Amino acid sequence: MNTPSELKYTKDHEWIKIEGNVATIGITDFAQGELGDIVYVDVDTVDDDLNGGDVFGSVEAVKTVSDLFLPIAGKVIEFNSELEDQPELLNTDPYGNGWIIKLEIADGADHAELLSAEDYQAIIG
Repeated sequence: MNTPSELKYTKDHEWIKIEGNVATIGITDFAQGELGDIVYVDVDTVDDDLNGGDVFGSVEAVKTVSDLFLPIAGKVIEFNSELEDQPELLNTDPYGNGWIIKLEIADGADHAELLSAEDYQAIIG
């Protein structure tokens, strides 16, 4: 299972890469493996201010739909438009071209719930 050490993770299987006050967010390799073939990504929260833990979208796979939870508070500033025509990027490149949103991190956003790669690996076994 691929779990890049430079990223942070959530118990809900999202990853987050923080660069300054902007975070890139996607789902983990483990999550895409559990979901199976992803056929649609729905994000209608661009320009919305959300709290950590809020649902920012959903991922539809052949057999299920799964909500996407925001790891930390902020404003959704971009959706990866490549996913509109190529949702399978979440399966083939979850940590690269398969990113889902970019977030402008809220001042004072709580990072305490974010997990290191090692902590996340311990959760998924």
